[in-house]
Parts: sequence; C-alpha cells; structure tokens
Amino acid sequence: MTRLDNKVALITGGESGIGLATARLFAAEGARVHLAGLHAGRLAEAVAELGPDVASSSVTDVTDEDQVIAAVAQAVGRFGGLDVLFSNAGISGAIAPITEYPTDEFRRVLDVHVLGAFHLLKHAFPHLREGASVIINSSVVGLTSDAGISGYATAKHAQVGLMRTAAKEAAARGIRVNSVHPGPTDTEFQRDIEMTATGAPADVAARIFDARIPLARHACPEEIARSVLYLACSDSSFVTGATLSVDGGMHI
Repeated sequence: MTRLDNKVALITGGESGIGLATARLFAAEGARVHLAGLHAGRLAEAVAELGPDVASSSVTDVTDEDQVIAAVAQAVGRFGGLDVLFSNAGISGAIAPITEYPTDEFRRVLDVHVLGAFHLLKHAFPHLREGASVIINSSVVGLTSDAGISGYATAKHAQVGLMRTAAKEAAARGIRVNSVHPGPTDTEFQRDIEMTATGAPADVAARIFDARIPLARHACPEEIARSVLYLACSDSSFVTGATLSVDGGMHI
C-alpha cells in the first residue's frame, strides 16, 4: 500500500514549484488532488499530467474569500471529504529597509500568506475527515529573518502563530496541523527572489545563496515535497504544532 491511499488533498499554489512537486508525489502515493492556483494554463497542464481521475483544479486567488470557498466546494464536490490541506500559495514581496518598504506591498504579502492560509483553514476545516493533516508552507525566514525582507519574514512568522492556534483547535478531532520551513529551493519563485536580492544573474545569485547554506546547495522541489508527505501521512501521526526545517541548516 502507498502512504496516501484513498486520501484527498487540496493544495494551493499547486500549479508549479513545490506545490506541483507535492501534487505529483501525493498522486504517486495514492491520493487524489485538487490544485488551486492563479494560472489557468499551468493548472490545466498539471491536471492533464496527473490525469483527470486523480486531479482537478480551480483558478483561485487565496486573498479572495469567495474564491477559496468555491475551491473547497469544487474539491469536495469532485472527490468527497478532505484528508490533507497544503497551504502553499505565496509571493516574495519587495526587498527594502523597513523605512522604505512600500506599505501596500507589505499588506499584499501578508494578505497572500496569512489571510490566504486563514481563508483555507477556515473554510476547509469543516470538510476535514477525522485524522486529517494540515500543512502550511512557511520558510526558513519564518524561524529566522534578514535585513530587507520585513514583509515576507513577518508573514512567514505569522503563519506559525496561525498553525499553532489551529493545531490546538483541531486536536480534539484528531487533526494535526504543522508547518514546513524550506530553505532556498530550485524554483522559478526562488530564482526571482535571489536575482532581486543580489542584482546578479540567476547562476551567480544561486552561488551567493549557496554560500549561506551549511549544506552548500539549494534543495530541489522534490525534497521539500517528501517532507510535506511525511507530515501528510501516518508516519507523523503524533506530530502536531511542529515547525519542520528543511533548509540545509540555515536556521542553525
């Protein structure tokens, strides 16, 4: 038997990067997946790749509560109750000192990461089956921080507070809630962050970031997906309220 046989998962930001890698792994482990994301074309490609019996999708802006309600309804309508939530949608935001950080940009970053995760938990929780698992994709900077990333780091720290609250509220139903904290991962999202932060081409920027990682390399999306799978399945049956670092040692 595979680890997610007959389970149903809803993944936000599911059309690319860590979200898509996780969807592929979940499907390989026996799950059916509903992918929520912003890019209709990429969502359609992901569903075609995974197969219409295994995957469905909805174009969803997680900051829009009505769209999240609709995505949850589509997932439940297509596959029945939910067993796994992976709150993965995110944006990077500006890189600037606090005194120069655009207020609208700060608000937008919090809206996507914090309000978006809140919307998902609020409206999917009633559909979670007993023993379900919820994972919020935070970041190494949800445990640490750095200069210039006040929006992103604040949002990622706030997700931990939401996760810990949800873990206590859901425990009576046997539902576990945890967060995963990736370090730099080889995705389009991360490459954009690195080029913005360093002003260097992608390959040079990646080497600059590698020098800050004790294991001296980026993760691949599949490595993060395997950690999400651990939190999603019964291998982590006594783990809740935890922050799982998958960052090559950057949090040390």
